[in-house]
Amino acid sequence: MNPIAKAMRLWNTVRWLKPVQVYGRVRFRLSKPKPDLRPAPRLREATGPWAMPARRAQSLVTPTQMRFLNEERDLDAHGWDSKDLAKLWRYNQHYFDDLCAFGAAERTEWHRELIARWMRECPPGKGTAWEPYPSSLRIVNWIKWLRAGNEPLPGMLDSLAAQVRFLTRRLEWHLLGNHLFVNAKALMIAGLFFAGDEAEEWFELGEGILRTEIPEQILADGGQFERSPMYHALAVEDMLDILNAARTYPAACDDDDLAHLREKLPSMREFLRAMCHPDGEVAFFNDSVTGVAPTPAELEAYAVRLGLPEAAEPGLAAPVEPGRPVCLQNRNGPCMRVLQPSGFIRIDEPHLGAAVILDVGPVGPDYLPGHAHADTLSFELSLEGRRVLVNSGISQYGLGAERLRQRGTAAHNTVTVDGADSSEVWGGFRVARRAQARVARIVEQGGHGAIVEAEHDGYTRFRGTGVHRRTWTFDYGAGCLVVSDAIETAGAAESHWHFAPGFELAIGQDPTVLRASDGAFTVEFRAEGAEWRLSQSKYSPQFGLSLPNAKAVARFTGPAATVRIGWRSCTSSS
Repeated sequence: MNPIAKAMRLWNTVRWLKPVQVYGRVRFRLSKPKPDLRPAPRLREATGPWAMPARRAQSLVTPTQMRFLNEERDLDAHGWDSKDLAKLWRYNQHYFDDLCAFGAAERTEWHRELIARWMRECPPGKGTAWEPYPSSLRIVNWIKWLRAGNEPLPGMLDSLAAQVRFLTRRLEWHLLGNHLFVNAKALMIAGLFFAGDEAEEWFELGEGILRTEIPEQILADGGQFERSPMYHALAVEDMLDILNAARTYPAACDDDDLAHLREKLPSMREFLRAMCHPDGEVAFFNDSVTGVAPTPAELEAYAVRLGLPEAAEPGLAAPVEPGRPVCLQNRNGPCMRVLQPSGFIRIDEPHLGAAVILDVGPVGPDYLPGHAHADTLSFELSLEGRRVLVNSGISQYGLGAERLRQRGTAAHNTVTVDGADSSEVWGGFRVARRAQARVARIVEQGGHGAIVEAEHDGYTRFRGTGVHRRTWTFDYGAGCLVVSDAIETAGAAESHWHFAPGFELAIGQDPTVLRASDGAFTVEFRAEGAEWRLSQSKYSPQFGLSLPNAKAVARFTGPAATVRIGWRSCTSSS
């Protein structure tokens, strides 16, 4: 890339930033606070119930062996901050998630040894250990462990208070988003756990941040504004954790402190359900995989333990246009749910075991697209309870070709032009020019089918290329989904189709017909205005895990192409 192009890309990236992100970054880098090692404030008396938090998989496999991101490392061999290990792996070392994992009570002595070792070997204010994001998660996990009935180690409460004090001077205003959210959550929970004037200041600082951030980060449909189902699940856990602490210390929280949590949680839980496949796990839009957040089922069980009502069937879906109803959920029949302004649409046909989730919205908040992928107008499809069409997931953060590939358009079930991305993703967490999406039409056909038409302008930056329009037509009776794409371009337009591992692809005697089979189940893809070719790709359902999967590419032979996906009967007249 030439210097002018690089400069333009940088400008199209930074021009969206909020001023606080710019001067906040300068202040964050220049600030060198000294840890405050005064004794901890006294503990607040707990007068309410404490519920068991959401649990994750075990990550401490021996007293010194840790498993994160599908990689095992020994603490004796690598220590707490080895530069040989990925930054995200080192972050996980310092979260202490295993304190609240499945079977944690059986590893109490391991946990005591690990906490003591951390206090000995991670000097205050130094290294990854004391960075604000891992500090925020560790503060909460240590408090959860203590609230579970474990006795504090000598010096543990003083260390915990020192971590909170240091965090108050290292808040991530330069990043905002989920980082600032968990900073504030840690301050609120620590402010409730301890008592006295200093603890009140922590609570008020955290609660004041969340009073602004919750309306900003939790959209009207309940979705977390970074449009990542995985980060949305983490936000649900954050909100439930705060509610749990507030219930335990009711005298320290009035109803007004909790109103903004209670108002948002029902729609957040429902949004999470809508962004899950029938297998119970989240769809892989933007930075999303399994194994990072607690499972949706575990989060729902946590909500019920906190006394929240069990999830009910969703009611009237949000309209695309004010005052225009879309449909009613019916567990015995088809349903469309429009999640606005997050920009997702879900269509279910329970008799067919079919669920399709469409991405028709922005890549993320303008000033914070770090977890965004160039996946506009992509979709995922499950049939008979199993995933069939999938986005490619993520296996790593940081810089590098694989991270860039996984964020790119060709790693998703949508259209590229000359191999370019619909939004200019670059670096590890950067986006320059972004595709702007618009829903043009939604039709719910009274239980017979549904039509969604949307478009984006991501390729209009190329001379001679117009808007990409995609229409999904779901015929419930025929068991057929028709995906129609149109784009005027002098370049090579191709639609990409990624299949869940286990599916094998074959092109029949009719070269327009592609069949995908997992041995027990076959789906037919019939192309019009395009030619199929087969390839292999990589599917990453978790960090550190890449599985081979089949991929098909439909190369347009004109300005429009249609692919008819049939699992019952799907003819050209469908």
